[in-house]
Order: sequence, then structure tokens, then C-alpha cells
Amino acid sequence: MTGQAISFDVDTLVREAKAQTGFDDFGSLPYREGLETLAATYDRHVADPAGRSRCRDRLVTLLATRLRCENAFRTIPEVADQEIRAPVFVTGLPRSGTSALLNLLATAPENRGLLQWEIHFPDPWPGSKPGDEDPRYRPLAEALERARDSDFAKMHFIDADTPEECVLLHAFALSGVQLGFEIMLEPYRSWLLGQDLVSLYAYQKKQLQLLNWRNPGQQWMLKAPAHMWGIDAIMSVFPDARFIWCHRNPRAVVPSINSMNRQVMKMYAGDCSHLDAAAIGRSVMEWYAESLECGLASRSHLPGELFVDCSQRELVEAPMAVVERVYRAFDLDLGDASRSALQGHIDANPKGKHGRHEYDLASFGLTREMIDDRFAFYTRDPRWPISD
Repeated sequence: MTGQAISFDVDTLVREAKAQTGFDDFGSLPYREGLETLAATYDRHVADPAGRSRCRDRLVTLLATRLRCENAFRTIPEVADQEIRAPVFVTGLPRSGTSALLNLLATAPENRGLLQWEIHFPDPWPGSKPGDEDPRYRPLAEALERARDSDFAKMHFIDADTPEECVLLHAFALSGVQLGFEIMLEPYRSWLLGQDLVSLYAYQKKQLQLLNWRNPGQQWMLKAPAHMWGIDAIMSVFPDARFIWCHRNPRAVVPSINSMNRQVMKMYAGDCSHLDAAAIGRSVMEWYAESLECGLASRSHLPGELFVDCSQRELVEAPMAVVERVYRAFDLDLGDASRSALQGHIDANPKGKHGRHEYDLASFGLTREMIDDRFAFYTRDPRWPISD
């Protein structure tokens, strides 16, 4: 395998990140074990030479960004004073409307989403002040514009200012769901399931404080299906958190997220034809079934008023009604300016604007019966507004 010439030696990766930044303090949150597990996962499963190079470069970038963020935590004391009050976490199965709802909510001027460019560059540019434009912003915006017509954009449209999944900040802890395909592969999958999520969300809070110092926000709106694993940890770190839970029939969710997973693997790992596509397809289904079981079990012990539920169909057919329900439930003020911004976004973004996402269930080694059986605990529970 020619790709084996590209090494994932962890000591070398760490040295390169230190040399790139001039810093050597990774902070108190452990990172080495996660780095070793990620490196082993890429080394074992990524055969394509270009893919190996991209994955290796990604690890160095994560380490270097971690070093720069730790330097900012140490040298900007105002960061620790930032308050992240009563954040709202959007969660639920992937492909159930979580991104569409977050994108909508974030258009209201009082709401603060975690933007795509901030995921890439959470560390402040040296010498910059709050509100300054990051010089890395425009090159990234142009690169994303050039990628606008990709197959991935049809499934998950992004630009530099699109709100993104906040758990992507966990990657700088060398933990969390990473790009989403690593959790379908060993040894990273098993390793992550054994990790302490409280410390991971505490790290996320530090990152949010840093970002809030750079560009202050009033009401943080955060999103990720992976939050279903972390409801208890979120409440430990953010005791005033609230949740919006999006629902959709798993028959639509499972093939859709499998298709996205395949596209992300292709983008980063390259040719993955040597891997068992059916095994990965079943792994994807099981991961999200388990995360849903975990999340529903956690919320069953919490006050119901912390949660607002909506179906993907309701979000498509009556988005403003969903927004109004969220604002009422969480005692938020929906003023005229916010209502106008929200309606403008709805009018400008009809369903399917960025292309239709096509998929073939059989290509993932799955059947509708397999999905129905695995998710029966969810679809047969009348509490959840599940749409087709």
C-alpha cells in the first residue's frame, strides 16, 4: 500500500504543531490518548495516499489550533469573564431539520450561532481586538464559494457565515465526533464511547467564551445530533441550558445520514472502496440508534419544560410557528426586527433550494425492515412527533 509512506507517528505530529505555532502548552485537558486513537484509526482504515495526507494534515492543524487557543486562554484574561447564559441546544436525529432550524433561529439579531469560519479559526488572530475581522475569513469564504456546487452542498449547504455544529469544537480536544465518519471506525468508536463528556463540554464552554469575547452574542443557539449523547454533561456544565428536539422518521434519516457520511469520507479519506460499505452502513444506523436511546433516557429525568419538540415536517410546513413556540416556551422576546429577519430567511430559503439529495438504501447494506426494527422504541412511542 503506497499510502503507508505517509506516517501517523504521534510524536512527529506533536513536534510539527509546536514548530508551526511556537507554543508548547496544550493545556490541562488530556489530548494524547485521543490523538493516538485518531491516528491509529486513520492509519488502519485510510489507504488512499491523498486521503492519508489530508487526514494527517488535519491532525497537525487540530494540534496547532489547540496550542493557539490555549495561548489565548492564558494571555487574554477577559475570556474567563464571559458569561454563556441559558444556551439553547438543538438536537435530535441527523437530517431531521436541526440545521435548517438553527440556520433560521440564528437570523434573529439577538441570537448567536457558532459560524462556519469560527469552527475553522476559533483562535483569535494575534493582536486582534473584539469585533475585528479575522484576516483568515475572506480566503475561507472564497474557498467555500468555489465549492458551492459540490454533492456535499446539496446535502448540507454551508458558507463562511452559516451556523455549524458546535461539537466540532470538541475536535480541538482530540475527542468528540470529529468529522462524523471516524465514529464509524475502530478503535476510535469504542474509545470515544468510554470518554468523560463533562470535561469535553467544559472545554467547549471555554471555546464559546473565547468566541464570545471576539464577537459578543446575547442568546447562544447551538446545535448537533451528538448532543443526544451529552444531555447530562450539558446540564452539568450549563445548568440553565434548554433544548429543542427535532424528530423525523428514521426511514428517511438513516439512508440520508449514510449518504452524507459517505460523502464526508470521500472528501477527507479519498477512495474507501477497500472498506465494507454494508458494515459501515449498519454502523451508522447503530450509532444514531444508540445516541437516540441515550438522549431520550437522559431527558426522561429532566423537567419537561426544558424541551421543545418539533417534527421535520412541521419545520418545513410552518417554520414560523415552530419559532414562535420556541420563543414562548423559553420566555424569549420575539420583537418586530427579529420576526422580520426570520420571515426573510424563510422566504429566501425554500426547501430544496440547494439541490435534491438522492440516495439508495440498499447500497448501505440496509433494508427498511432493519430500520423499522431497530428504531421501534422510538417510532412506536406516541410522545414524539415523528413525520415521514
